[in-house]
Amino acid sequence: MNNLDKKYTDLLQDILDNGVEKKDRTLTGTISVFGRQIRHKMSEGFPLLTTKKMAFKTMVTELLWFLRGDTNIKYLVDNGCGVWNGDAYKAFQARNGKCYCGHTSTCDCGDISQSEFIERIKTDNEFAKKWGELGPIYGKQWREWTNLKQVDEWEWKYDLNGPIDQIANLINDLKTNPDSRRLMVNAWNVGELDQMVLPPCHYGFQVYTRELSAQERLEWAKSNLQNIDVNGFVNNDEYSHRWIETLHDNIPTRAISLMWNQRSVDTFLGLPFNIASYGLLLMMIADEVNMVPDELIGNLGDVHLYSNHIEQAKEQIGRELSEDERYNLLTKQMTKLRAIKDEDYIKYNIPTRTREPYPLPTVHVRDGIFCSSVNDVILENYQSHPTIKAPLSN
Repeated sequence: MNNLDKKYTDLLQDILDNGVEKKDRTLTGTISVFGRQIRHKMSEGFPLLTTKKMAFKTMVTELLWFLRGDTNIKYLVDNGCGVWNGDAYKAFQARNGKCYCGHTSTCDCGDISQSEFIERIKTDNEFAKKWGELGPIYGKQWREWTNLKQVDEWEWKYDLNGPIDQIANLINDLKTNPDSRRLMVNAWNVGELDQMVLPPCHYGFQVYTRELSAQERLEWAKSNLQNIDVNGFVNNDEYSHRWIETLHDNIPTRAISLMWNQRSVDTFLGLPFNIASYGLLLMMIADEVNMVPDELIGNLGDVHLYSNHIEQAKEQIGRELSEDERYNLLTKQMTKLRAIKDEDYIKYNIPTRTREPYPLPTVHVRDGIFCSSVNDVILENYQSHPTIKAPLSN
């Protein structure tokens, strides 16, 4: 069952109904609400919205970029992901200003177009190394958090053991102390915010694990193992768990949930990517530590729609179809003329709304948290309504 699209479009409607007008750094203008939450059970399917087509590979590429510890857009550009292009170009212009040198194709001034800038990133490695850098954003904080040690009462120095890899530490802690309440990764490094092209919007996440019941483990085995005989199962705690071990020695014993915190939420363009990205991250972590993905939770701060996204949000929410519209859809599916009955609308799955959700897709991950290619993440059975285009505010 797809409850996710309904929760998301309800959030869009909440902003339209209750949002207040607010100014913002991009000068676009927003309507905004504060303090919302979105929850999704991973057992209901992969959290990729179906009420508009999502650029799945773009989302995967960005997450892999984070996990690489990379902070330069070169990797993104080379892999067809343009979500950070505007921020990089804006920072490039700010650092260089306008050009009065007559402008050549090789100058490093700010008076080149964004498309020219991105082409230079693609083709000129030295230019990309210098101007494609975004500062110590997500990837750097996740994989190389700068670690300071106090030497004495008055002096601090960088730890000679090097920076902290929060992702590696998280994986280790999940394997050695899965009930810990410190299973967290933080991107909000206060001492480095002024060096970032954009401070983190989703600034941290926490994971939580619990033991699976014998019945849950059995259901997992039935869904994921072939040719198993479950006739000997008796649901009585310790015996049941021991019996399940005889089916296969790698049946998970725990479920894992992930909750992320987000200070600023571009609800139309950004949030659908955030939901899918953290859903994928949860799956990758679960695969790495042999746990079952459980619940995905987003705690959302300033939840807004940009003023140039209002009509697109209304389109995605959709409207109820008239009886004539439903009848016309039904007759297109009828194989021969005959009397139409009420139950035919159900039999032929005739939608009631213009953007009625489709079933959620499934995703499979190879190589856990350390998979290296977008091809290691396989999307199956994704059906969606068409793309709804909207401008990105930088």
